[in-house]
Amino acid sequence: MEKLRVGIVGCGGIANGKHMPSLSKVSECEMVAFCDIIEEKAVAAAQKYGVPGAKVCTDYMEIANDPTIDVVHVCTPNRSHSFISIACLKAGKHVMCEKPMAKTAAEAKAMLDAAKESGKKLTIGYQNRQVLNQQILKKAADAGKLGEIYFAKAHAIRRRAVPTWGVFMNEYEQGGGPLIDIGTHALDLTLWTMNNYEPYMVVGSSFRKLADTKNAANAWGPWDPEKFTVEDSAFGFIKMKNGATIILESSWALNMTDTAEACVTVCGTKGGATTKGGLVFNGEEDGMLYTHKPESTGGVAFYDGFSANDPSESEARQWIRSIINDTQPCVLPEQALVVSQILEAIYTSAKTGKPVYFD
Repeated sequence: MEKLRVGIVGCGGIANGKHMPSLSKVSECEMVAFCDIIEEKAVAAAQKYGVPGAKVCTDYMEIANDPTIDVVHVCTPNRSHSFISIACLKAGKHVMCEKPMAKTAAEAKAMLDAAKESGKKLTIGYQNRQVLNQQILKKAADAGKLGEIYFAKAHAIRRRAVPTWGVFMNEYEQGGGPLIDIGTHALDLTLWTMNNYEPYMVVGSSFRKLADTKNAANAWGPWDPEKFTVEDSAFGFIKMKNGATIILESSWALNMTDTAEACVTVCGTKGGATTKGGLVFNGEEDGMLYTHKPESTGGVAFYDGFSANDPSESEARQWIRSIINDTQPCVLPEQALVVSQILEAIYTSAKTGKPVYFD
């Protein structure tokens, strides 16, 4: 069988940190084209990860219009997710787009429409679904062990870890700060665990309380307040159509030591669980309360083709195999669209001071 031919659009941090190293370990594909607006980045990526003679370019349309390319990974800032993905889908490519799906919900919906019209697969890079603890929790929830999940918390809190490189702090390029950057992972995990994608109403708050601090203590060095054009914290209260309630907390910088990122807490009628600080189940049995912390025995494949050892590699492998086997990828664009709709509603509510209702 011939290998799937992959093109990379955007050869910066997330491509080098996740996508390209992971794809290089998937035997069913090869990277044949690299695009970046900074040509040197594309050249370096091609030299490290590409096949001999790999294409290098600065215009993503050269990737979209190349009939020899089967799959495109979009690894650019949020602002360009939609139009690059749509162009590639319309040109007959399968597309993996890095999270979040898009800068706005309307752009995310346009991506979904393009995927449906083209008949090509579209997925979004929520690799935290591949984390072992999250997979164990998902399996338990799907099996009904927690009963009806009616309350949850989506955790994305850092004490002082503002990303000071790239365009993370740039509202124009990204559409927001920690909510759209790390809150999106926590919300995706929560909705996925609950298997509930029908929001009814959202109330949100966002803050810029620490962003203007000069010479602030920070994991990656002090940030420049003049370049910090997004929120430093955002919080959402989400009510689903069936009455279930989710609290979403996200921050890059918060005066709190109880931090957690890409974690979820869920409470059901039969039991509850959290991945905050490790997976712990709780409930009642034989008239007694219990807590139970599973012990890992290594990688467990709960879904076809999954390996729980390296979430990024698992993400790449299941994605490529979904194309080869014509099966659904783990992350469906319909699911990612709901994540984007809720995030946008939190921002809108924070700006207007009013709740946002869904049709």
